Amino acid sequence: MNLVSRAAKHQTLVLLPGLLCDSTVWEHQIESLSDTADCVVADYGACDSIEAMAEAVLSTQLPDTFALVGHSMGGRVALEIVRRAPLRVARLALLDTGYQARPETEAGVQERSQRLALLDRARTEGMREMGTQWAVGMVHPAHVDTPTFEAILRMIERNSVQRFAHQIEALLRRPDGTSLLAHIDCPTLLLCGREDRWSPLARHTDMREAIRGAHLEVIEHAGHMTTMEQPESVTRALRTWLAA
Repeated sequence: MNLVSRAAKHQTLVLLPGLLCDSTVWEHQIESLSDTADCVVADYGACDSIEAMAEAVLSTQLPDTFALVGHSMGGRVALEIVRRAPLRVARLALLDTGYQARPETEAGVQERSQRLALLDRARTEGMREMGTQWAVGMVHPAHVDTPTFEAILRMIERNSVQRFAHQIEALLRRPDGTSLLAHIDCPTLLLCGREDRWSPLARHTDMREAIRGAHLEVIEHAGHMTTMEQPESVTRALRTWLAA
């Protein structure tokens, strides 16, 4: 597992990116929070399950305790880390994410079909062409065809189809975290873009009700990619959470 880090500061902040994402999504946070935290960005490599991703992070050389932030798929990895090593997570932030397994209903079948259709398009037309279609629904409409949107496409394009397939498999077989939420016992921030269509605000409201003492921050004029769409607002929320 590869990690990108800065010299140690007051505390270690482990940043878990989402599907096909890398340190690009955390650029503003890494730079702006460098005065208070040693930022470490996880790379899941060839992992094809949420459980394997969590184990990869925990097997990395990290201090005994750390602050943990997960965005999108990374939020699910964060929950799995909490499940496996709750005493190591000093504080938890879940951004634009979810906690339930894929349902065994028509909705679950449709999700599988949609994800596999994207994978098929990546195989036939390339990662960027797939991303051009996919990313439109990941951002606020005002951010389509902007430099931020182009940065997202370049990030997607840097990934291989095989890596995409591994991460799709991980999401389709994701563990259920419902029963875990009530046992989370650390300062917890929930954050969601107001216009997030992939991980809607209602899901985060449910998590707030289930996690004792959790705080919910809603980011205006943002979709799913909040850390890139409204970086200052996200960084401000994370700074407050780190200082709490």
